[in-house]
Amino acid sequence: MHTVFRFLPLAGVLALASGCVTSTVDQMVFNEPTEGIGNATVVILGRRHASDYDTEPDFVECVGDHISSGDRSINVINELAFVNDFYPWFEPRTAPLQIADLERLMARQPAVAQKLASMNTQYMIWIDGSTENTDSSGSLTCAIGPGGGGCFGFGTWGSDANYEATIWDFTEHAEVGKISTKASGQSYMPAVVIPIPIIAPVQGTACDGIGDQLLQFLSSEY
Repeated sequence: MHTVFRFLPLAGVLALASGCVTSTVDQMVFNEPTEGIGNATVVILGRRHASDYDTEPDFVECVGDHISSGDRSINVINELAFVNDFYPWFEPRTAPLQIADLERLMARQPAVAQKLASMNTQYMIWIDGSTENTDSSGSLTCAIGPGGGGCFGFGTWGSDANYEATIWDFTEHAEVGKISTKASGQSYMPAVVIPIPIIAPVQGTACDGIGDQLLQFLSSEY
């Protein structure tokens, strides 16, 4: 008696290297700079005051990298370096939730205002949101025997990304825009001896969506 296993052709495996993703981006911006931000700097920070989630630092870094690679003239300040330099004023428990809170902070702490001025920071962008896994189904079974081992089965799970970027303009002392993005996708894990993850790039798609819109706002090249 012979047991026959069917394997996906290599071309088929490569074609399924990533799951499908759907996304939407909404924006409401005004007082957009007509010639980019020039020599000014921008800092992008993640909101982490919610009790049920934290905005992922790697997502904040992804958005900053997207902007820097799209227009290398834009100076994006590293989030961790910024938070450390201004400790403890931008920690989750003390960070300003509204631009009026930031104005009050600078009035009470002149050193904060002086440092922001020395960095020539024109825009502070707060990113709020997270990526979460949703429904999952299927099962995988793995075993090791005298002749070797392997995994068999099929699993799938969904992922949803929801983020919002709020733009504060220091020169106008005002909130000048909001950009939100939603992305969802389905990932798969087929296994015939070797598990093959087919991951939907949900977070990366959301990063590109917000990054593209922020580039249009900040850059003179878009």
